[in-house]
Amino acid sequence: MMLRSNQVQEKAKIFDKAGLIKHDIDKALVALKELQQKFPFVENLREIELLNPDRLFRINPDAVGDFFQTLEAIFKPLKYPVFNNTNIYRNARLQINDFKQLLRITVDERKSLAQKIDAKWEKIGGIDQDKTIALEIIYSFNYENKTVLPIFNIQHLRHFSNNTTDNFNESTKYSSQGQECEHFTAELLKNKNNLPITRGWDNLYFTRFLYETYPPPDNMPLPVNNDGEKKLVNQVTDEQLDMQGFVKLLCELQKQQKITGEEFRENRAIWMQLKPNDREVLVIRLKQRLNSEITINDAPKSQPIIRRKL
Repeated sequence: MMLRSNQVQEKAKIFDKAGLIKHDIDKALVALKELQQKFPFVENLREIELLNPDRLFRINPDAVGDFFQTLEAIFKPLKYPVFNNTNIYRNARLQINDFKQLLRITVDERKSLAQKIDAKWEKIGGIDQDKTIALEIIYSFNYENKTVLPIFNIQHLRHFSNNTTDNFNESTKYSSQGQECEHFTAELLKNKNNLPITRGWDNLYFTRFLYETYPPPDNMPLPVNNDGEKKLVNQVTDEQLDMQGFVKLLCELQKQQKITGEEFRENRAIWMQLKPNDREVLVIRLKQRLNSEITINDAPKSQPIIRRKL
């Protein structure tokens, strides 16, 4: 049986013969360079201190600032999934001191990749459910180190390692998401650099090669039934839909300054622990708050707007 490394070598020889993917990568690298020039945090930490909240998210009227606009531009040519992250961007503005601290950790050469991923990104409301934005930021400001890959899903990292490593061992236990990401990233970079044909590739180009050549199961086209219709492989559960609706309600409350970022996180955590009937009670209370005229600026300082217990 052919070694997996040899299979990778053979597949790499015929990859992107027309150069179309290379064109996409070049566009992404232009946007990456633009981000680094606009926000030279790596070269000058003072630039983090001087970061204006409007560059993250502007209000009256609402608009995404150039920091996140440029960040999005890096990954659009690569056909990465695009999500509506407006509320996260708004929260980064509202919690700019927390965000600046996370940026300091991101560019700190003394910190490992695991430490940067495991930093308290959950302080920014909305990031804790999906760290994609955090990982995009970490990648963009550590690109020059050549120790990061734009793969923002642990299952994908594991999948690619399994398909490109000759003696893949999945028995290792990890104490954090960051440690697991760091391990599989290092494994994939070792595989890349061990092959003459891929050694000189940009890490971004290598990542695109992995996705095109070894598509993860959740990236594969949906199977088609006998009637030619695509079947849903992963059905969205009622609880997931309810959770999406609840988070949307919290986002609207925060947008209208009816709750703080901390209360956003508290109520989301409470919702996860409640039974269905109690969840309905919490939703009713929050909707009453949404329809009231009281904002966080009007609420008595001694009494929280949303209490922890029902």
